[in-house]
Amino acid sequence: MTTTQHPSYPPHEPHRGPGAHAGAGSAESHASEGPYGAADRPEHTGDGGHGGGGHGHGNGHGHSHGHGPAAPVSRHLRKVIAAVLIPFAAAVVVGLAVLWPGGAPAHERTGVGFDRQTQEATVTKVERLSCKSANASGVPPTGDTSTAEGSSAVQQANGDCKRATIRVDTGKDKGRTFNEIVQPDQTRQLHEGQKVIVAYEPSAPKDLQYSVTDVDRGFPLALLAGIFAVAVVVVGRLRGLMALISLAISFLLLNFFILPAILQGSNPLLVAVIGSSAIMLIALYLCHGLSARTSVAVLGTLVSLLLIGVLGSLFIGWAALTGNTDDNTGLIHGLYPSIDMSGLLLAGVIIGSLGVLDDVTVTQTSAVWELHEANPTMGWRGLYRAGIRIGRDHIASVVNTLVLAYAGAALPLLLLFSIAQSSVGAVANSELVAEEIVRTLVGSIGLVASVPVTTALAALVVSADRPSGRTAAQGAGAAPGAVPPPARGGRGRRRKR
Repeated sequence: MTTTQHPSYPPHEPHRGPGAHAGAGSAESHASEGPYGAADRPEHTGDGGHGGGGHGHGNGHGHSHGHGPAAPVSRHLRKVIAAVLIPFAAAVVVGLAVLWPGGAPAHERTGVGFDRQTQEATVTKVERLSCKSANASGVPPTGDTSTAEGSSAVQQANGDCKRATIRVDTGKDKGRTFNEIVQPDQTRQLHEGQKVIVAYEPSAPKDLQYSVTDVDRGFPLALLAGIFAVAVVVVGRLRGLMALISLAISFLLLNFFILPAILQGSNPLLVAVIGSSAIMLIALYLCHGLSARTSVAVLGTLVSLLLIGVLGSLFIGWAALTGNTDDNTGLIHGLYPSIDMSGLLLAGVIIGSLGVLDDVTVTQTSAVWELHEANPTMGWRGLYRAGIRIGRDHIASVVNTLVLAYAGAALPLLLLFSIAQSSVGAVANSELVAEEIVRTLVGSIGLVASVPVTTALAALVVSADRPSGRTAAQGAGAAPGAVPPPARGGRGRRRKR
């Protein structure tokens, strides 16, 4: 293992020379090493130095600041962390078992919106014809063009329409064809060979039972997903593969637990908390390994999620947000009246904040661990202050990310308010916009709070992690080629993750 020459820590201490590291004075220089055998120190192997900032035995000083698998902390701290997280994980498992649904409850299709029978189809032929001959102009019988609809209809009457022949490719009517008129100002224009999605309405007349509802985007979406997966694995390697696996598990929990459980009438907030906790535990430990560093990130994420849940519940109720603001939520409420729509809104806030929270808590925990590796003499206050300085930059970027994400999703709605020349107060007071404001601000408060909470937890854990006296005493008789255990009372502390 190649090592690089660096001055010893702390910076103000004089370098003792190579001989000092091989003699009796090596206890202090190795005070940052943990009392573990080779099996417990997978990253501290080699001849030239010790990863994580430990001094070499004669050639130099090796660093290992990557976010790789973290070595365990002392047994005492592992017991403390386990005493908190094991009951929490057990409660999540029990919650999953109790609330696990048998599947989404059946209902009679309404034929409205997304609640329609759909099949895949292909456009086999497209021919041009006048809109007047196709009776597609919709000109008012009175010839009134004073309205926008009437004026548009008159203009269409003088234009060319398209008649598309469409073949159904799936379902019981596979091979059946039907015609559809496409008007010139229609947003979605059809062309020959195009794959489309058609809706089926059995109660309609036979020649009107099928209609095109959307374009089949399966292939481009699958290709984009494949490019994304390849990029993640190529850049992230094993860690990237674990991230993809955790992403797949998150989608499975969302589709097979969270959504069906809400539809069955379970409390949306309780379902969201249990589902989000399960996703958090699986994603963090699968991607970052079973270590104290990951456990601290889990604790920081949990505290922040609790804060988001409390604030969200308080302000959604205080602002009288019903969660029933558009056609989709109205359809859900009509099909399943027992669903608490305001609770569903709160569940969305919690689930939506989880992904960004993971990023913040993991980054802050890793920053504190690396600061401790760089200078083991720092106490928890020094680690906290340094970590918070890093976290302030993170806060600014994350809050901006959330606001822009929600603004982008609500951009068509904001354009409508702009066209209507509504005042800022009127726009903010609208329930549609107020929902997004509450969603953004509650999530942002949780994210901001996660920085000091996670930084403080990480600083307390790494600064409290000290070697035992027994293992320090064993270091006096260590073999020349072995890693000396830490000494009690030295300036350095164990740098274990």
